[in-house]
Parts: sequence; structure tokens; C-alpha cells
Amino acid sequence: MHKRTRTGDKPFGCKECGKRFSQNYSLTLHMRTHTGEKPFCCKECGKIFYQNYSMTMHMRTHTGEKPFCCKECGKRFSKNFYLINHMRTHTGEKPYHCQECGRPFSLLSDLTKHKRTHTGEKPYCCHVCEKRFARSTTLTRHMQTHTGEKPFCCHECGKRFTRSTTLTIHMRTHTGEKPFCCHECGKRFTRSTTLTKHMRTHTEENPFGDQENPLCGKTFFRSGSLTCHKKTHIGIKRFSCQICEKKFSHLCNLTSHIRTHTGEKPFWCLECGKRFSQHTSLASHKRTHSGEKPFCCPVCGKRFTRSTSLTSHIRTHTGEKTFCCQECGKRFSQSSSLTIHKRTHTGEKPFCCQECGKRFSQLGA
Repeated sequence: MHKRTRTGDKPFGCKECGKRFSQNYSLTLHMRTHTGEKPFCCKECGKIFYQNYSMTMHMRTHTGEKPFCCKECGKRFSKNFYLINHMRTHTGEKPYHCQECGRPFSLLSDLTKHKRTHTGEKPYCCHVCEKRFARSTTLTRHMQTHTGEKPFCCHECGKRFTRSTTLTIHMRTHTGEKPFCCHECGKRFTRSTTLTKHMRTHTEENPFGDQENPLCGKTFFRSGSLTCHKKTHIGIKRFSCQICEKKFSHLCNLTSHIRTHTGEKPFWCLECGKRFSQHTSLASHKRTHSGEKPFCCPVCGKRFTRSTSLTSHIRTHTGEKTFCCQECGKRFSQSSSLTIHKRTHTGEKPFCCQECGKRFSQLGA
């Protein structure tokens, strides 16, 4: 038999398809692809296999056995094939090359997927809407849009997700992990996309401009911010609160608003346990522990923990008074000052002395 591997002699031929083999055993295994025979059965789950070897490999999914160990990092694998692929993450070896563009890959499966970007082949089809996909994983994710299945669950808050990567990112809202760091200022982020957007604040790149409204001409770091901004011109508010009927232009704003009715506070500080209804409020609160003040006044250099505080502070330099009283026309630099002023018209005195019952329009009065 060994001589045949050297001479290339294949005396055993399949009567169904004509494929030839050097060993009778190989022909026997091949014939099962035509007959459908699967004589080897897993005693744990009942799954059946063409080969005894395939069943042996499958059994490791039940026993957890991983006999193949990486000498570099100690990670273990159930199959030698997986170990060989893993080793390329250490060596950087990429033995598979695309003949179209020359791009190298460490895995044959990755090359196969890449080739479809050239050929346009989409072999995986959704049986519900017949949409086709180049990858089976993409089809699996797409099917969840029909079934509504969200198999990945956060053990902290119970929120469910369709993708494991989305769950991983979500978990950082609980752990506070920020693995992506800006090399310019050291600020850290939970997502690589957020870091990319942040980097534009250093390069002063504003690639997204409101071209449809030349009178505005405002530019943005993010395309999503531009989309949101455009709605301020056309006044679309598609999302309505079923409790108070207040309308919002964005679903995320409605979601945050509903928490003012329900009292839900899903975000909590790992340092002191204080809970918040919005993730942005938690992020601002964390700075009271870290002392971080990332927002700097370009005029005097004073730093602030919140961007809103910086915006209010800058008005002390510019003299801008954007908040106007509709009763008398008096203008104010801060909305809180306008709120207090309005009480001189309405006579509202919301603050009460617990000793004598006297009421006041301001807390410090």
C-alpha cells in the first residue's frame, strides 16, 4: 500500500462516480457518501458519522478533552488542525494567497471567503426571503431578523443580543473596560469605531457636511451626527412616548425619556454603587472618582468634567446669551438662570423652609 502512495497507483475505483483510490479502505469510506451510511453513533447525543475518527473527534465536545497544546501560550485544542491554524497567530505565517489580488491569508477558509468578493458568489440563501450571502455566518445572523432570536444574554442586566461581539461591547458598560487608547491624549474608549471618530478631534477633520442646507453649512465628525442634525431642519419627530405623548426625532432619546416615567436606572457605578438612567450620566459621574477633566477651554485653559459645563463657561468669554425670556425679552447665558428668572413672572416658589413654611424662588435665597 505504501508503494502506491509513491507510484500514484489507484487500483480501487468507485462505480458511482469513477473516483479512484490507492486503498480499498478509502474506497469503502467514500462509498458512504453515496449510500448515506453512517455506522458510527455517539452514545451521548445519538449523532451518527461516516468514520470512526470523526466520532472520536466529536466525543471531545462532550468530554472537553483538548490533547493538543500550543507551546507558545499554553492554549489547548481538541484537534491538531486547530492547533496548526492557531500557531500562525504566533508565527504570522500566511501560506494561502489570492490569485486575483495577491492578498495572503493564514487560513484556507478565509481565502475561500475572500475569493467571493471577486467572483460575487453568494452560495448561502435565506429560505424565508431568498436573500443570498457570501458567508454562512452572515446568513445565520440574517435569519435572526426573521426569528427574533437573541441567543447572547448579559448575565448582569439580562439584556439579549443577536451577536456575541455586540454582547462583548455591551459588557464594557458594566465593567468600565476601555481597551482602545488614543495615542495623542491618552483618552480611552470601549469601541475602536469611537476611537476613530475621536481621532478627528485632533486632526480637525470634519468629513460630513450638511450639503443640503447651504445656509447652515455645519460640519460633523460623524455621519450619524449629520443625519441627526438634518432632522432639526425638517422637524421630523417619528417617535412618541405612549405615556405623555412627547415626541422625539430619535429612538434613543425616547428610550432615555421613558426611564423618567419608569424610574429605571440600568447603569451603575462600580466604585460607589450609584445608579443612573443614562450611560452618559454614568460616564460623567465616573470622573468624580477619577478626577478626569477632558474638556478644556481654548481661551483660558480651564478644564471641565462635562462638555455642557465647558459650553456654559465659554459664554463667559463670548458674552453670548442664547436663552431668552418670552415674557420680557431678557436674555441669559445659561438655561438655569432663565428658569429662575421665569419665576419672577409666574410667582412660583418651589423651595420651602421646613421650620417656618416660608417659600422661596431660589434654593440659596
